[in-house]
Amino acid sequence: MASLTDRSAASAAEPAEANSVVVLDYGGQYSQLIARRVRECGVFSTLLPHHVDVAEVAALHPRGLILSGGPASVYADGAPVLDPALLELGVPVLGICYGMQLLALELGGRVEGAEVGEFGRSQLSVGVSGRLLAHTPEQQTCWMSHRDTVFAAPPGFTALASSTASPVAAFESLERQIYGIQFHPEVVHTPYGQQVLENFLTDICRCDGSWSAASVIEEQVARIRAQIGENGRAICGLSGGVDSTVAALLVHRAIGDRLTCVFVDGGLMRKNEGEQVVSAFRDHFHVPLIAVDAQERFLGRLVGISDPEAKRKVIGNEFIRVFEEEAAKLENARFLVQGTLYSDVIESGGGHGTAVIKSHHNVGGLPADLDFELVEPLRTLFKDEVRAVGAELGLPERFVWRQPFPGPGLAIRIVGGEVTRERLNILREADAILQEEIRGAGLYRDLWQSFCVLPDIRTVGVQGDERTYGNVIVVRAVTSDDAMTADWARLPYDLLEQISRRLINEIRPVGRVVLDITSKPPGTIEWE
Repeated sequence: MASLTDRSAASAAEPAEANSVVVLDYGGQYSQLIARRVRECGVFSTLLPHHVDVAEVAALHPRGLILSGGPASVYADGAPVLDPALLELGVPVLGICYGMQLLALELGGRVEGAEVGEFGRSQLSVGVSGRLLAHTPEQQTCWMSHRDTVFAAPPGFTALASSTASPVAAFESLERQIYGIQFHPEVVHTPYGQQVLENFLTDICRCDGSWSAASVIEEQVARIRAQIGENGRAICGLSGGVDSTVAALLVHRAIGDRLTCVFVDGGLMRKNEGEQVVSAFRDHFHVPLIAVDAQERFLGRLVGISDPEAKRKVIGNEFIRVFEEEAAKLENARFLVQGTLYSDVIESGGGHGTAVIKSHHNVGGLPADLDFELVEPLRTLFKDEVRAVGAELGLPERFVWRQPFPGPGLAIRIVGGEVTRERLNILREADAILQEEIRGAGLYRDLWQSFCVLPDIRTVGVQGDERTYGNVIVVRAVTSDDAMTADWARLPYDLLEQISRRLINEIRPVGRVVLDITSKPPGTIEWE
């Protein structure tokens, strides 16, 4: 497991070389899913952009390399290309969809634009199963998403299968240890897709399938001890969410009471949340905790700021300044523990030139003059993996399954306007009503996130035969596995009606309620 920034190099766990694969992202919508499916096979995966330097890939000592799909044509101007040096790393390579076409083009096969594209379910006919398609039937369904097609495998390669519109839907070279499939094995619509991935990972790459939540704990505790040393002290920026809680418990297991958690209440929390976090950590986990009331400080720094990136950076910077002040009161506390996740890193640019979707306050929002050395034991994990680690650590279910809450808090759910105490109070009350109704309907665990957004919009209404000009509350609820993709939740109409009625009746400034039915992509889960 490799670091994604220099400042956290010592905190990124590196699993045994016998259990690691690199996935190169060529812009495919399923690239994240490939990485996740690999991990479900017990093999750690690192997702990197396709243009990463080959030396960086080699430094990870992977047992295999997977080239993802992508939206481009291999013949288009500016289309992502394959660095031939990747094929000289001495490890097996699997190309999926666009990745297969790149391999075919590079190695002398024939790739052409087909008259008819192949999108959705397709019938796969296996002529020679080989190693890659072993233990799968001769006739099976699969999921396709392409227009260019491989018409001839490269010289020396064996064509394994064809599909409805693909003369060569899979090929392999046992001698060169290069494999390609036109279909997407990572999606549920390819019933034998996981078997194909397991064939590649286990039989071909010889990965041992031992990566798990338990192995993460063991690896991270050892690495944290090595990073912090026998006498070092650390503070943890604790929010009460599962990410920072699991990070804190891992570090506490590693160094004991040389960890001090710092909970900063910047006035951006949900209703009664600050008191709940402090009580739980002091009474249940028995971890040293300092609670800092910084509401006036944060609200003062946010005066006049409405730009979302500016808000995130101001909040991230202010958190660090508070942590620095508290650390100065402790001897040798030069390490800062954060619950940064892989999704945070990827969306904040990933350290590899990837697009910045939004700067997470604990990644892109960090100040340039940071005095701490970061300890980020979850930096290469997805949210569901963090929950598995939390359960392994004995974390109570209410903490493990707490819905994600952004580090910048309610500030980024006030959209298009300045963050004021009045707006925070409106949003805080709206969120409390929404959460109460979602829990009452028994849907809390079914949703990845459910929350309210307060845009800087007012609309005309009628209440008690009088004209009103009230605020708009947006209800947002999504389902997801890892926050990299998400679908809007189909909440029951009766529940939506009850939520709307309560928001308007119980919060006087609210005059209209709307529902956000945007998936991710094209939207993000949070509005800012």
